[in-house]
Amino acid sequence: MNESITRDRTAYSEGLLPTRTRRRLIVGISGATGVVYAIRLLQLLREADVETHLVVSKPGEMTRAYETEMSMKDLRGLADVSYSIADVGAAISSGSFKTMGMVVAPCSIRTLSEIATGVTSTLLTRAADVVLKERRRLVLMVRETPLHAGHLKSMLAATENGAIIAPPVPAFYTGAQTIDDLVDHTVGRVLDLFDIDTDAVKRWGEGDGLRALGKAVRVANGFDNAAQM
Repeated sequence: MNESITRDRTAYSEGLLPTRTRRRLIVGISGATGVVYAIRLLQLLREADVETHLVVSKPGEMTRAYETEMSMKDLRGLADVSYSIADVGAAISSGSFKTMGMVVAPCSIRTLSEIATGVTSTLLTRAADVVLKERRRLVLMVRETPLHAGHLKSMLAATENGAIIAPPVPAFYTGAQTIDDLVDHTVGRVLDLFDIDTDAVKRWGEGDGLRALGKAVRVANGFDNAAQM
C-alpha cells in the first residue's frame, strides 16, 4: 500500500482527523476523461468543510497523468483520507461507516456497468454499491459519447438502483469565459444534489446578469408582463 495512503488511514483510525462533527463525502475517480472535475470537486468540498474520502482507479491515475500536471501525491493531498483501489477493507467499504454519499467524477462506462449490476471488483465500485444499499446519494458523472444501447441500459439500471446520472454537460447561459468557469458550474450543480452550497454556481434568475438574460428571454417569448418577471 502507498505510504501516504497508510499514513492517512492510520491518522483516521487513531482519531487524529476531525470527523464527528463534519459531513463526509466519498469521491471516486475512474478512468474516463475529465479528472479536472474531481480536482475541483475536492477543492470546493474542502472550502465547504466537508470531509472527503478519495479512491482512484488505476485508469484514473493514468488519466490524471495525461490530463494534468498534478502528481498523485498532490491529488491525494486534496482529500482528508485516501485509499488504495485494492483496499477492500477500507472504511468506505462498509455501510456502518456513515457518509452523505458518493460522487464518481468522472465515471467511466466500465465503472458504471459494475455499479449497475452490483458485481464489483474494486474499492471504488464496492463503495458505490454500499452507498446504494444504504439508500444514500450516489452521483455518477458519466463521461462517454456517443452512447450505444448497452450504455443507456446501464444508466437506466443504475438509476433504478438509486443512482443519479449527472453527465458533465456544460451550461452556456452562465456567460462562462473560461474552461474553469464551465467546470465550476458543473461541479457546483453536482454539489447542489447534496445540499452543499458554493459560490461556483451562477443561478438562473439570480445575479444582475442572469436576471437580465432571463428577462430578455421572457420578453422575446411574449412573457413581458412585469408581474410575471
